[in-house]
Amino acid sequence: MPLSAGTPLSYWQVTTLTQTPYDVADAPMEGEMDSTFFLTKDKNWIPHTYPCRTAYIEEVRGKEPLTRPMPDWGGARNVLPTGSTFLDLSGFWFRATRVEGWARSVIHAGQAGTARLKLGICGAAKLYVNGDPVAWLSPATRNAMDEVEFDTDLVAGANELAIWFEDLCERDAVLRTALSWISGPETEAGHSFAADPALVTQVEGALAAMHLDRKRYDGEDIDLILPRPFPAPVSGKVRISGHFMSHDHTELRIDIPTGADRVRIGPSGDLPADYRYFDFTLTCDGFTVDTRLGAEISHRGSLGPASADPAARIEEAISWIARNAESDTETTLACAAFGDGRALARADEIITAALPGIEACFDCADFALVPLLWTRIAYADRLSDGLRARIDAATLHFRYWMDEPGNDVQWYFSENHALLFHTAAYLAGHLLPEARFVRSGRTGAEQSRIGHDRLMAWFDHFEAAEMAEFNSATYFPIDLKGMTALHALAHDPQIRERAGRAIARLVHIVANSAHHGVITGAQGRSYEHSLCTADTLELTGMARLLWGQGSFGAHVNCLAQLALCLRDHGLVLPDLSATACWADDAQAQEWMFQQGQNGFARLYHYKTSETAMGSAALYRWGEWGYQETLIQARIGREPSAQVWINHPGEIIQSGFGRPSFWGGSASVPRVQQYRDLAVVKFDGDPAQPGFTHAWFPTQSFDEWAVDGRRALARSGAGVVLLSASAPLGLSRQGGSAGHELRLEGRDGLWIMRLGHAGDLQGFAARHELMPVIGPDGTIRVKDADYGEVLFRPDGVVEAEGRRLDPRDWTLEGERRVMPRVAGDTRLEERG
Repeated sequence: MPLSAGTPLSYWQVTTLTQTPYDVADAPMEGEMDSTFFLTKDKNWIPHTYPCRTAYIEEVRGKEPLTRPMPDWGGARNVLPTGSTFLDLSGFWFRATRVEGWARSVIHAGQAGTARLKLGICGAAKLYVNGDPVAWLSPATRNAMDEVEFDTDLVAGANELAIWFEDLCERDAVLRTALSWISGPETEAGHSFAADPALVTQVEGALAAMHLDRKRYDGEDIDLILPRPFPAPVSGKVRISGHFMSHDHTELRIDIPTGADRVRIGPSGDLPADYRYFDFTLTCDGFTVDTRLGAEISHRGSLGPASADPAARIEEAISWIARNAESDTETTLACAAFGDGRALARADEIITAALPGIEACFDCADFALVPLLWTRIAYADRLSDGLRARIDAATLHFRYWMDEPGNDVQWYFSENHALLFHTAAYLAGHLLPEARFVRSGRTGAEQSRIGHDRLMAWFDHFEAAEMAEFNSATYFPIDLKGMTALHALAHDPQIRERAGRAIARLVHIVANSAHHGVITGAQGRSYEHSLCTADTLELTGMARLLWGQGSFGAHVNCLAQLALCLRDHGLVLPDLSATACWADDAQAQEWMFQQGQNGFARLYHYKTSETAMGSAALYRWGEWGYQETLIQARIGREPSAQVWINHPGEIIQSGFGRPSFWGGSASVPRVQQYRDLAVVKFDGDPAQPGFTHAWFPTQSFDEWAVDGRRALARSGAGVVLLSASAPLGLSRQGGSAGHELRLEGRDGLWIMRLGHAGDLQGFAARHELMPVIGPDGTIRVKDADYGEVLFRPDGVVEAEGRRLDPRDWTLEGERRVMPRVAGDTRLEERG
């Protein structure tokens, strides 16, 4: 490929990464919970620095890396571009880890001459051209790339460009290296692979096109579809695992004959009910490469319908988690509560595997410690003496807050983590009142008292602002993990009472945002694994437990605890089945509320028996996004028949970016909604990916069509119509084949209209959805049912004689029941 100004080098060989714990002296940190940490305006730079980062900056920043001899490239991994402009090795490290390695590529110069290039790195890097060092960069800035331009001499023919790089990886780490061409002699990009270029091109094409035959399985066999077959026999393996917090995986061998267009991987019923990532390592004619795909594995079919008896549903949840959930301490609690020999043996095994992470204060160890403490407190007689002693030792050595000395990268700043740290300190101190807690030097009684005070302050904040990660399907369960533990185990009546109220409030929000048991709505933090799913979301399991509609997933954080609170600890919740599973064909529900400090998230939700849509109003329009999903919709009764729209934060599918391909938006769109109608307008930055897109799962619809600027779909009696500012393209190949609608450009306008209809084309004919943008920025849409709807640039929406101003919405919220089609609206209740 000829190189021109701005062209990135994209074909790399990468040595095995050297990963070394980065230890500094234990030290306390200064700081408090920061409930707005992700509301960043500067490309998602998170303003919190651990002592390890401070030490790394002192050691590395602005200092030229040592000149090193070239590595042995014999075992290097081959990395293809997959559409990315940089080499991306990002991931998640649970403790501070120094990571270093080498990467190389090749450019071919038609003649010798001086070239100008640009090198980008987050940590530190040194570039060698034909073995000689020519440039370096060492910003040592967490997850934020810096760049430097430099000149270098090229020889005629092949030129090897090798980069030594390093970074300090803390939790979610953006481990990226970029090298791009600016100017110089006539050159072409090449690669250093020990493979024929024609073979590389064919393998690259096959990988880019291949996809799983479904994005959701419920008992079906899993097949790999190969629209562009491999040119030679392929052998390899596929590692099937959950997201970065998951503990279990499966490895299978895979063989692909020459020319095959479809290959069976295995039965889906043998895998956990979860969103699973399929990591392929494939070798074709001696050339080995990796790639990743993802899909939801559901067990809804084998579960069958839920019992009408709430007590039976409680027992079902505890039993299912004990037998089928992944190896997590929440599962341990269910096993201990279930109590038979097999379950207790599994509990022992899980605890033994979980303790090293707690003992080392891995990030998210607080998630594991709270249910482990519940197990230790409530079911001590079901644990061996040795295991109890080890749990107690880990409890005494744990770091419960940033003011205690430590060398870890636990995330203290978000409100969900803060709740769990304080809950753990409160419960652990009360469990061991006379013992000395190592890091704080306090007795257990003192530790518990401080935990109590911090919990009281936490509840003050929650009752004034609720969830920082607003309405998030991922973080409802984390908050409920802490709240249910406190309701069940708190020795102070006031803590228990406040926890019970908070549980009821979150359940109320979920019920209002749910549609036949599946949550729908704008979310402050989202991931691919929490969006491209329905049956296996933990909130769907909660809906089955509470309201009798839903299914279970293997990754659980609070479900066993909630069930035990209902069964053993006197938790009483109102029956919200009718709200969560709205079935009134004639009426609709409108729900407006706010969340977050100072109400930074104004949220709107509307649902009928066959449709549901939620959005964030007047939310950071035009800024750089993080993990926010600003609009999500659902039609019919099929849980996976959902649609959302976002601006991808990275081109790599199933990557680790925040925002990622599906989770969050690189640029926050202007989103405004009235009932079943919404507008989504983007205004992206040139540095961001050049398209916006919608999740459009054709396999989940009963019928669908894409025609020019419009896309239609029906599931049952629910329909969705998408209208865009330019032609829409349905992806036919790659990881999101049959599930992605693309709109080219960063400044696209989308209109989404939901409704009830048996005739899809008739619905489309009624709703032309031709927006007009006025000189003041008002977007006018003439709707067949609502008349003229005005979406004002100040966030106000006017329609049907109503004026909806997000600034008027309250934390308590307003819930209105109204005729589905048109007519008078009445305020049914507040909150």
